[in-house]
Amino acid sequence: MLQAIVKLDIIRSLTQTCRFSGLKIYPGRGMLYIRVDGQQFLFLKQKCKALFNQRKRPAKLAWTTTYRKQHRKDQEQQVSRRKKRSTARVAVRSVAGASLEVIAKKKAEKPEQRKASREAALREIKERTKKAKAEKSAQKAAARAQGQAARVPKAGKR
Repeated sequence: MLQAIVKLDIIRSLTQTCRFSGLKIYPGRGMLYIRVDGQQFLFLKQKCKALFNQRKRPAKLAWTTTYRKQHRKDQEQQVSRRKKRSTARVAVRSVAGASLEVIAKKKAEKPEQRKASREAALREIKERTKKAKAEKSAQKAAARAQGQAARVPKAGKR
């Protein structure tokens, strides 16, 4: 097991990159091209060498690493910069039932005042519901009284 790990590390250190595509070239692969001026180019495969000789630009071929870098592919491998968070702008405008002045006044209120006005509004709503219930029950009682008075006893069977 230890020997396998050591071999892998040696292979990793021996890998080179293709001068055209930018892909890894493992030991025993690729071809070395030496120009007349003595400059050496290592290519992964014949395809890369042929395209290089045709003076094609690797940045225009979608499968090369230079193209992928230019067009921002493989972003998860690169260290991503932190994005600036834009603060949400608060739109100041009147809402359905309240005008701008009313909204501004409510914003400016102190918490104690706000609490007091809220309790007053709740109290008013409760009183309104109580009043409605009382009226409803009074109407029901009146209807019952009328219903009993209007009833005529049925004639029994003979």
